Amino acid sequence: MNATPTESQHADTHGQSRSAPPVLQAPKGIFTEVPGGLTLHHFEAGSGAPVVFIHGSGPGASGFSNFKHNYPQFAAAGHRAIVVDLPGYGASSKPADVHYTLDFFVSALRAQLTANGIGRATLLGNSLGGAIALQYALDYPEDVDSLIMMAPGGVEERETYFKMEGIQKMVSLFTNRQMNRLTMRQLLELLVFDRSLVTDALVEERLAVCEHQPPEVLSTMRVPNLTDRLGELKCPVLGFWGTDDRFNPASGAMRFLEHCADARFVLMNRCGHWVMVEHRRYFNRECLEFLAERRAA
Repeated sequence: MNATPTESQHADTHGQSRSAPPVLQAPKGIFTEVPGGLTLHHFEAGSGAPVVFIHGSGPGASGFSNFKHNYPQFAAAGHRAIVVDLPGYGASSKPADVHYTLDFFVSALRAQLTANGIGRATLLGNSLGGAIALQYALDYPEDVDSLIMMAPGGVEERETYFKMEGIQKMVSLFTNRQMNRLTMRQLLELLVFDRSLVTDALVEERLAVCEHQPPEVLSTMRVPNLTDRLGELKCPVLGFWGTDDRFNPASGAMRFLEHCADARFVLMNRCGHWVMVEHRRYFNRECLEFLAERRAA
């Protein structure tokens, strides 16, 4: 990546300084044709054991936007970082004539990974991406080495999510086509505890994708409650949740701890929905230590 980031420091209650995200350019990636007429985009960095980064939903979301401060560190530590754009997001196809269900996303991801020869991997996902990773691990346990999730969806009823301030705002603004610079900033500020992390560059980055997204991306999105199936997971789980999350309630962490055979979750105060952005140094370090443990086992 050709970028020279400049970072301003912010206090962090978890042992280190935090930084406002530097302005980086999205790398050019690979486009894959999959069944159903979809063209799906992803980019890669590094080599070694694969880690698939799966972003969340929302206006303007993309793999690069969600994980620009994480995947380079994974690649530098000896992993093959694979950052996908889900259908409806980033540089991937954005059809208006499909239902954006969890099964739809999992099927698309399966086809994308298979076409690119990506087999057993660690799946890393936030929000919707966490729900996709969870369902993928249940459907294809032989191809998932471990799960890393940040405020994953799929462990509450739909009504619970729609009581959350961030979800209400996101759905209302996007489905009513009210996204502009001001409303995008307002929405992004709900994702974080420290609003200074929402820069003009981030707003523009998200708007560039948002203007091409059909309302169906959110209006038809359906994610079932998978809590009763958590005990079926065969792989270890590492999770993170901000206690100031205004999109997915942090109580979801207990679902994993109560039902999974091998799960650990980190709850972080002064942190919203974007753990991997707000506390990225801590997040990267914990994830890499977790993966190192897996390799040594």
